[in-house]
Amino acid sequence: MENRIKKLFNSKKENLLSVYYTAGFPKLENTGVIAVALEKAGADIIEIGIPFSDPIADGPTIQESNKIALDNGMNLHLLLAQVRDIRQKISLPIILMGYLNPVLQYGFEKFVKEAAAAGVDGLILPDLPVDEYLESYKEIVDQHGLTNTFLISPTTSEERIQKIDAATNGFIYAVSASSTTGSQTVFSSEQQLYFKRLQEMDLKNPLLVGFGISTNANFAIACKYASGAIIGSAFIQQIKDCDNLDETITSFIDSIIKK
Repeated sequence: MENRIKKLFNSKKENLLSVYYTAGFPKLENTGVIAVALEKAGADIIEIGIPFSDPIADGPTIQESNKIALDNGMNLHLLLAQVRDIRQKISLPIILMGYLNPVLQYGFEKFVKEAAAAGVDGLILPDLPVDEYLESYKEIVDQHGLTNTFLISPTTSEERIQKIDAATNGFIYAVSASSTTGSQTVFSSEQQLYFKRLQEMDLKNPLLVGFGISTNANFAIACKYASGAIIGSAFIQQIKDCDNLDETITSFIDSIIKK
C-alpha cells in the first residue's frame, strides 16, 4: 500500500495543515478523540507526540503537555495501542514525533515494525542526526514503508540541507526560527527571506514550516513559500482546558485554514 504521506503530497501541493499534539494529553484517553476531531475539522496530517521527560527543543507549552501526559500514565506501548485504534477511525497520515531516547529504550526496530503495523506513516525524531540515521536506521525505516522527517533551521548550511533532502522520502520540516517551539507569533522579513531561500533551492522533497504558526495570517505566509505548515503549541494551548474538544478543535482549525 502506498504510504499515506507520499500519497497526500502527490495529490495536494499547497495549503497543507499538519497538527501536532501530545499523546495522552490533556487526558490519557484523549489521543483518539483529538485525532478523529482533527480529521473532521480539515487537518491534513496529524503528528502525535511521544511524551518524554526532557523535551529540550520544546517550549513551555509542549513541555508541560509532556509532563501531564506522563503523569496520566502515557507510554509507548499504550500509544501504539491507541494508534491501532485511531487507524480504524481515520484515513489521515499519522506521524509519531518524539525524542530518540524512548524509542531506543523500546528497541528501534521493534518500534518501527510495531508503528508500521499500527498504521503509522512517518516518524520525526528531531535529535536523530542524519549521518547516524543513514548508517544505522534508514534501512529499517524504509523496510517498513515509513517516511522519516528531519528538521532544518535558518542556521542549517545549504550542504546539510541538500544531504537531508537526499536522505528524505516524505517531507522536510523547516523550523522558522532557531528557538524553542511556541516562542513567537509573527514572521519577520528575515524569516521570510529564509523561506524564500529554501523555496529557491528546488529541493526534491516538499517543505512544511513549523514553529510560530498560530494564526491564519502566518499560516498563509508559510504556505506562500512551502507546501503548508505545522501547528503545535498554539493547538496544545487551545485544548488544554477546553470543555468540548470537538467544538474547540473545529473552531480553531477553521480559524487557521479559512480562505
